[in-house]
Amino acid sequence: MSISPEQFIKLVTKENLKEFEERIDEKVTKKIDKVLTVVEGLAKKHKDHDIERQANLAAHNRIQGDVNEVRKHCGLGIKHPVLEP
Repeated sequence: MSISPEQFIKLVTKENLKEFEERIDEKVTKKIDKVLTVVEGLAKKHKDHDIERQANLAAHNRIQGDVNEVRKHCGLGIKHPVLEP
């Protein structure tokens, strides 16, 4: 079976394949970098949220402690004791 000159020109050479692989690797690497950037952003948001939650809990406990102190001073019972971790 013989091939025509047009078909011969369309054949892939080793160099063409290598160039194609490099372009594919670059595209995949860029997409992986984008995914990792998004994941790192989400991890940072989660960490920041956790830190903020802990700070809010500490502030809540401090305020509740003050409220309990005032209630005790006024002779009222303590409704919500501050829970120590």
